Amino acid sequence: MNDFYQQYLTDKSYQLLVDLKKRYQFVLIGGWAVYFYSKALKSKDIDIVVDFSELEKIKKDFPLEKNERLKKYQIKIEEIDIDIYLPFYSHLGIPVKDIIKKTTTINGFTLPKKEILLITKLTAYQNRKSSIKGQKDSVDIFSLILLKDFDFKYFFNLIKKYKLKDSIKVLKQLLETTRELEELNLNQHSFAKIKKRLLEQVSSFQVTR
Repeated sequence: MNDFYQQYLTDKSYQLLVDLKKRYQFVLIGGWAVYFYSKALKSKDIDIVVDFSELEKIKKDFPLEKNERLKKYQIKIEEIDIDIYLPFYSHLGIPVKDIIKKTTTINGFTLPKKEILLITKLTAYQNRKSSIKGQKDSVDIFSLILLKDFDFKYFFNLIKKYKLKDSIKVLKQLLETTRELEELNLNQHSFAKIKKRLLEQVSSFQVTR
């Protein structure tokens, strides 16, 4: 497995994440949430969902910056960004209040269901395709859909419920344009069969919607 970020950064980020878990209640999304499902790539930045009462607690401990354009709050601790998302304010593809309702616990962290997490990742990817973070998003997206227990039927139901057909288009385009996944140890040959199967599954949505 090839690391996307330098190990000292991911180690530092993980320790910060553990410290945050001891102090606040949150739902973990973003790259770290994908890592706990897939054990593929670790993350540098931290993305969490909190309610407004928890945000008030965080405000007492950290200098918060409000990002009105991206509808989130931010904390910067040296090289690490902590992005904080809130119900009825932030846009993650699925309403934050619904993300909070459909969670599971892995390694002591509260995470969205993997299919919901994929939608948040696809939403992020659409907004930053050409950036370094967008490249990491694309690997995270594949890390999720390659999981043996990823439920495409549930994923498609979410797409229908929240009217997110653009997310399917983005996923299909990403599959079509990706030749290999070096970060996941998949060269062009080994990825070819997997890619064909995934494209068939994603394309089936167009037939059954």
